[in-house]
Amino acid sequence: MDLPSNVTLVDHPLVQHKVTILRDVKTGAKEFRELVSELAMLMAYEATRGFQLAETTVQTPITETQSKVLAGKKVAVVPILRAGLGMVDGILALLPAAKVGHIGLYRDPETLAPVEYYCKLPEDIGERDVMIVDPMLATGGSASAAIEFLRQRGARTVRLLSIIAAPEGIAAVNERCDDVLIYVCALDSHLNDHGYIVPGLGDAGDRLFGTK
Repeated sequence: MDLPSNVTLVDHPLVQHKVTILRDVKTGAKEFRELVSELAMLMAYEATRGFQLAETTVQTPITETQSKVLAGKKVAVVPILRAGLGMVDGILALLPAAKVGHIGLYRDPETLAPVEYYCKLPEDIGERDVMIVDPMLATGGSASAAIEFLRQRGARTVRLLSIIAAPEGIAAVNERCDDVLIYVCALDSHLNDHGYIVPGLGDAGDRLFGTK
């Protein structure tokens, strides 16, 4: 699959290495959580590449010099519960001033359609660059619904960060939501009959939190 112009594949060697360990069925919950957080940090590094800078003056131990700072960017990190929670700390390590919202969705086992059960966002969400985070972009239903909920509440600039994606998920998001930048670490083959990504890594939420 050729990547659409709004999709960035974050394929740094460190990312590829960590994704391989993440996929391994033998990787336990502790290491899995650490890897998800590390990958989220690496993705956020790439996702913030387009942030604008402003000139400032700083006094070094040697002399005064001109340097650059972020130009007043305000960021919101919005995990899709529950698996998205595993990506939040890695991003906050890079962007500690970011505010965090939460969107709770579950996938109906029969229709695979997303159902919202919780939404709490920063009051100034419309003034912030929003990063929606979810380790898996499978059918695209939950991600598309989350983007639409955010748009309805005033969000304008939205990025979607998912560690592993299926082509069907990317296509679904692009069909329903325009002007969304998507960042992924791996683009897998397809979805199986149960809506799981192949080869994927199983259920990210269960592997993060040690549940089944």
